[in-house]
Amino acid sequence: MSKEKNWKGTTPTTKSDALNKPGTSLLSVNGKYVGWAHTIVAMSAFLGALIIGCALHYKKIVQNEHFGYPDEWFPSVSAAIGDRYPERSVFQVFIAITSGPRFALVILWFLLTVAHRPRLSMMILISGLMRTLTCGGWTYVTSTDDHDWHDIFMISYMVLTIPWTVGCTLCTRDANARKWRKIVATCFFGSIPPLIYFFIQHKVHHIAGAYTTYAFLEWALVIFDVMFDAVTVLDFSALELKVIDAKGVTAVTEPKKVLATAGFNFFRFSIDVANATIFWSVLTALPLLIWYFPLWFMGISGYEALLVSICAPVILYISPLRKFFNLVPQLPLLLGVTGIAAWWIPGPIPRLEAVGFGAGFCCIAMANTFANSASRPLLGTYKGSAFILGLIITSLLKFAHWTNNPIWPIMHEANGGWNTAGVIVGVAAALLVSKPQKNSAQVPVHPSETSIGAAFGVGGIIFALHSLLSDTSTIILWVWDGYPVKGPVPVPYGVVTILAMCLGVWLGTKKLANGWIPFLASCVGTTILYSFHGWIGYAGGLTLTVYLCAVAPAFLENLGRYNSGTWGLAMLVTTLLYLAHVWIVAYAFVPGGPALRERTDYVLIAQQLSIGLGVLAQSKISNTKNNTKSNASTDASLLKKIRAHVMLAIIFIATATVAVGYKRFDQPAPVPYHPEEKLMTAGIWTVHFGLDNDMWASEVRMRNVIEELEVDVIGFLESDTQRVIMGNRDLGQRIAEELGYYYDFGPGPNKHTWGCCLLSKFPIVKSTHHLLPSPVGELAPAIHATLDVYGELVDVVVFHSGQEEDVEDRRLQSLGISEIMKSAPEGRPLILLSYLVTKPLQDNYLTYVDASGMTDIDPSDWDRWCEYILYKNIKRTGYARISRGTITDTEIQLGKFVLDDKTPSTNNRIQDENQVPAGRRFPDLFRGQGVRGHRFHVLDEPETGSGSPRYFE
Repeated sequence: MSKEKNWKGTTPTTKSDALNKPGTSLLSVNGKYVGWAHTIVAMSAFLGALIIGCALHYKKIVQNEHFGYPDEWFPSVSAAIGDRYPERSVFQVFIAITSGPRFALVILWFLLTVAHRPRLSMMILISGLMRTLTCGGWTYVTSTDDHDWHDIFMISYMVLTIPWTVGCTLCTRDANARKWRKIVATCFFGSIPPLIYFFIQHKVHHIAGAYTTYAFLEWALVIFDVMFDAVTVLDFSALELKVIDAKGVTAVTEPKKVLATAGFNFFRFSIDVANATIFWSVLTALPLLIWYFPLWFMGISGYEALLVSICAPVILYISPLRKFFNLVPQLPLLLGVTGIAAWWIPGPIPRLEAVGFGAGFCCIAMANTFANSASRPLLGTYKGSAFILGLIITSLLKFAHWTNNPIWPIMHEANGGWNTAGVIVGVAAALLVSKPQKNSAQVPVHPSETSIGAAFGVGGIIFALHSLLSDTSTIILWVWDGYPVKGPVPVPYGVVTILAMCLGVWLGTKKLANGWIPFLASCVGTTILYSFHGWIGYAGGLTLTVYLCAVAPAFLENLGRYNSGTWGLAMLVTTLLYLAHVWIVAYAFVPGGPALRERTDYVLIAQQLSIGLGVLAQSKISNTKNNTKSNASTDASLLKKIRAHVMLAIIFIATATVAVGYKRFDQPAPVPYHPEEKLMTAGIWTVHFGLDNDMWASEVRMRNVIEELEVDVIGFLESDTQRVIMGNRDLGQRIAEELGYYYDFGPGPNKHTWGCCLLSKFPIVKSTHHLLPSPVGELAPAIHATLDVYGELVDVVVFHSGQEEDVEDRRLQSLGISEIMKSAPEGRPLILLSYLVTKPLQDNYLTYVDASGMTDIDPSDWDRWCEYILYKNIKRTGYARISRGTITDTEIQLGKFVLDDKTPSTNNRIQDENQVPAGRRFPDLFRGQGVRGHRFHVLDEPETGSGSPRYFE
């Protein structure tokens, strides 16, 4: 009888001994059978469902939304496995059975690779486990049950396939297995482009038979996916799985080694990320709430002084205060949550004061967090990575909520706020925070080192992160240049921006952004972002993005070497950059404004110089060993933990980002409200930067009234909110997606205007952006767009003139916009949606109307001052003015035009509403008192005296 050694190295003498002695092997199975079990059961699930589905419901499962048998003759994966009983049950049962071998396969891979590729094996383990869980999600939540969640789980599964496939291939040591993995992975990823192509042919172009081809490619992906994991048969053949009778042996354990990694755990890391998320939410809210006041005062209001509250860490120069906050780090964090809880305060002034109070303590809390972080190996990297991940999470929250942070104090339940959840998370994270290194000795500082340089570096970094990366659409709108699309758009390319930020955090853990060469690369990226549009400009922006997120942890660690009051100086630098960032566009309303008029380049240079001083300060850190006692093995162990935690957070963030991007991108094509009438309802509205009279975000209320008015084309003015003072928001995104509009942002945030944008139910064939002559006052933006309206080209111009005080500016602008309107092809319909700052029938009005050959929609309306609708070569049938409610300070003006009548009327004979077809009328909802403060006004009805629309013959 052959003998085998048990797990302690002893050899049993008989079979009986082997079964009864502690440590005896009871069962031994070669590891390759895990791979075989996974392959067989997984293929049984898919093929079983396919065979049963074809046998029982063939014509039903090949039917799709556009075609059926015989045009489509092969079922998609989702139709075969999820639509009908019993094939769905067969699939679900076998997938449940597959979970056992699947979890075993993932764990065995980790055990097989952890010795020679520890960090990569951790990524494989995390992505493999999450991939298994998301597989369960799309298996048991079918597209019939909940289409959105099914798609979210499915897209998450596909995204997680990337790190799983790449990681497994890199870790494969067997040459034959690696060859097969490369072949199968190439086939898998090579099938995706044609899969997308045929899906578009089916979904968008409605090509018969395209879905069958798509289905074959989808099944090929399934087969390649299973085949990739089937290669584990080769890898696991070197493993032996044993069941050991270990009774009595488990008590004999070696004492655990206590490493310096104590406290570096993912729970603590998550708490730091949560606190950083609160910090960024409050910091970005403060300038936004301040902006409400100069907006109404049309100049300096005095409340701008609250911006200096972020310099509050300067009080930490006082030793007793520094020691107190170090002793109770929970206190400044709890007080910082006031900035989130401020939404409970109804009045704008006390709400702003609460946010200023919270922002000050948030900055004190961050200074406290990084205090003396250099005294412990890699603590600055650990805390700094959490700090940037907090920013990324706020950007993700804004990406998911159409550029509004749901825990900002301009949000509440009615407009989509998650304020209560934000307060709960903030309080919990504050209470659970770990104490700073209060017992550690202060790190020795070399005489050549400079705290001022370190402060400038952190100040510049925080400003750059806030102004460019606190929203995923900011750098995209910097390079946006109109239709046809020649570069990225906010959805889905906001996903790419977040992934670039995640890449930066990961590179930061490898210290790859330190030094002058990466800094020079960031300067090149900044220059490209400023100088170019489209993909080239975006590439420059992504270069800067990766650098900022990668170098920030090192800068924060460096600042932690000095007195924590130095954070006050850093935030003063940020404050000065904030003011410069505002002055370049608000030059007409602030003292000394002309010095920075339209000088974004100056601000970017100041930003990069500040960061450069941070790099210089880093380079001056003494080469002597300043850290507490540590050794290479301890540092490696710490770094391994940090990278594992960062990678796990990145996987979660990336998966959520892709899911959000997919859900937002998958929208139906816009449809006009009354195609049966060939009707186009066009409007103009000055939206006051999306803050209503009570300082709440107004996009939801704007959306509601636009939907109820059935507007096909509308221009928004005062709509550029892509600055720190406006929250880096995009007012049109939510309305465009939820109501179905094509969307043109207009001159970008680097063009120094208050903004204009265009939303259209009709495809935008072409658009150009203009800045009209403005030698003295604020810049006047315009969009000239050509729309495909029921198969006919129609030009629409959206325009915002300058201030009343700047007479010459407005005269030159009237000539400039007249030239744009005259440039439209002869005979083509043209509509001007505008803010002209003139009275009817006099002054510049005559230039806009007579010189350009345009017709006023209603010359008898004497009560207008700013908003006008002009037209030519198109039939006008109706005109209305709708009160703003409390959303803004300007009304909505609407005109109705029809495309089926080639004899446009310029007479102003009023037509009785009863003679107007129902589809061409304005909604009755707005008669009398209207709804939510919106009603027809000014144009009086003789009988009732109330406001009403007008209809023309």
